[in-house]
Amino acid sequence: MKVLFSLFLVLVIPSPSLCSKVGKSNIPNAFNIVKYGAKGDGHSDDSNAFLKAWKDACTSTKGTPTLIVPAGKIFMTQPLTFQGPCKSATINVMIRGTITAPQNREHWKSDDNDHDSWITFNHISGLVVNGGGTLNGQGASWWDKNASDRPTALRFLGCDNVKHSSLTHLNSPKNHISITGCDSVLISNVNLIAPETSPNTDGVDISSSTKVLIEHSTISTGDDCVAINSGSKFINITNVKCGPGHGISVGSLGKNGKYATVEEVYVSHIIFTRTTNGARIKTWEGGSGYARKITYKNITLIGVKNPVIIDQQYHALESVGKGVKISDVTFRNFRGTTKDKTAIELNCGSIGCTNIVLEDIHISGLNGERPSSSCKNVHGSSSSCNPSITCLDN
Repeated sequence: MKVLFSLFLVLVIPSPSLCSKVGKSNIPNAFNIVKYGAKGDGHSDDSNAFLKAWKDACTSTKGTPTLIVPAGKIFMTQPLTFQGPCKSATINVMIRGTITAPQNREHWKSDDNDHDSWITFNHISGLVVNGGGTLNGQGASWWDKNASDRPTALRFLGCDNVKHSSLTHLNSPKNHISITGCDSVLISNVNLIAPETSPNTDGVDISSSTKVLIEHSTISTGDDCVAINSGSKFINITNVKCGPGHGISVGSLGKNGKYATVEEVYVSHIIFTRTTNGARIKTWEGGSGYARKITYKNITLIGVKNPVIIDQQYHALESVGKGVKISDVTFRNFRGTTKDKTAIELNCGSIGCTNIVLEDIHISGLNGERPSSSCKNVHGSSSSCNPSITCLDN
């Protein structure tokens, strides 16, 4: 199934060679924002130039249109929405230079359509965003403010067959990339960077989306490297360096009694470095729904506080008696170190967690000591585990 899923992504997402072959002088249908009045001095508001160039690119019927953000310049913009659908089957956004948000929160201007994100791609099919440039969210002035008021830096909303690669994302006010209501998305070779102390600066947040592949990237932020939220299925995360941050998390799910679902998640070949968590699943007591068919395998741990954690009682409530069902979860081939005394914590509520499998787990303390494990209301099996998981059914 996973091989077929990867093949599907290769077939439906525009090939990287399409953009790598597009040189400076041989782009047949280019829309350079400088020609639309963008100054690129880092201070002038270039928002209108972006929107004018996008309008022409999106309505073009000649081949594959390419909006170009040229190298060597810094383009400041207010919140922008690149609206689709577009007339071409594929549309490219080539970011070679730097796009920066306003430096201070007080200088941001937004309306009801874009107040929750800085740059939004809305209902666009066949979108390719790359170019080797930088998106700087200028988040520092937001980080001491109310979390609900902070915007996401880059949002893909209702987009299908998306490829986003070869860019650096810096200092988002909130999460760096949001993937919402999308189908077939490839995120590759990106660097997502924010200080370890920056709040809620997740790398990639996924919700209500299908067939998302994140690969060959580095995520170093103040929150989850990847957060997989309700409505997500067929999520594949591989060859990612995560840390610092809060690990790769499924959830949280079921907040405020809501129905939530996540399934078919495959996380492999991850290096967690100094993260708060490694592989984590978290659900609220009192919610409903399920998190199932989830695999974490081939994981390297370097000084991780909580390498393996299932918390079915995240923000537990008393005497609720219901929760999001967690089942068919596998943790396999974990190697490395933890800086905490407990390496594995499986905390399930009254409904329990079923078919939880741990295989070939070898985690030691930073100084070579042997950490412990704990579990509650968990049914499954373990083999070749250090620390041992004696509370599982064998």
